[in-house]
Amino acid sequence: MSQHLFREIEKLKKMLLSLVAVVEQSVQLSARAVEERDAQLAEKVIEGDEEIDLAEVNIEEECLKILALHQPVAIDLRFIIAILKINNDLERIGDLAVNIAERAVFISRMNKIEIPFDFGKMTEKVQFMLKYCIDSLVNLDLKAANDVCMADNEVDEINRNTYIQIQEKIGENPQYFDLFMHYLLICRNLERIADHATNIAQDVIYMIQGEIVRHKKSEDNH
Repeated sequence: MSQHLFREIEKLKKMLLSLVAVVEQSVQLSARAVEERDAQLAEKVIEGDEEIDLAEVNIEEECLKILALHQPVAIDLRFIIAILKINNDLERIGDLAVNIAERAVFISRMNKIEIPFDFGKMTEKVQFMLKYCIDSLVNLDLKAANDVCMADNEVDEINRNTYIQIQEKIGENPQYFDLFMHYLLICRNLERIADHATNIAQDVIYMIQGEIVRHKKSEDNH
C-alpha cells in the first residue's frame, strides 16, 4: 500500500468512527427517552439526524474518491467496499433511532403504563450488538463479529415474544390500543437495529476472510 493510500484509509477510518459515535449516542438517547418518557431528549435525537445524513454522504464520497484515484486491490479493496456498506447500515440505524424517538414523543403525552415487554433486556442486547460490531471493525476481531451474529437470534426471540405479550395486553386493556401499538413499533425498530448491527458484523467477516456470510445461515438450514 502506498503512503498516500494509507493516509486516505486512515482518514476514512476516523470519519467512520466519528459517525459511529453519533449513531451510538442516538440509539442510547432514544432508548432513554422511551424509558423516561422524555420528549425533550427524543427531540434531540430527531434534530441530530441531519448530522448523521451529512456524515454518511461525506463518507460515501470519500470511498468513491479512493476507489477512483488509487484503484485498491485485495484487502484494501475489500475494506473500502465494506465501509461503503457499513456506512449505509449506520445511516439506517440513525433513522431507526429517530423512529423510536418519535414514538417516545407520543408516549410522553399519554397516560403512563408499564412497558408491555422487557424493554431493558432488549435495549441492552441491541446496544451490546452495536458496540461489538464496531469493536470488531476497529480491531478486525473475528470473534466479536461472530458474537454479534449469534446475539441476533436472541433479539429475534425477544421480538417474537413481544408480539404475543402485546396482543394479550390489548385484549386486557383495549383502551390503550394506540399506546401498545407504539410500543410494538419501538420493539420492531430495535429488532431492525440489531439486524443492521449483524450486517456490519458480517461485512467485517467479509473484510477479514473475503467470505460472504450474509446468507450462510439460511443455506445451512436447507
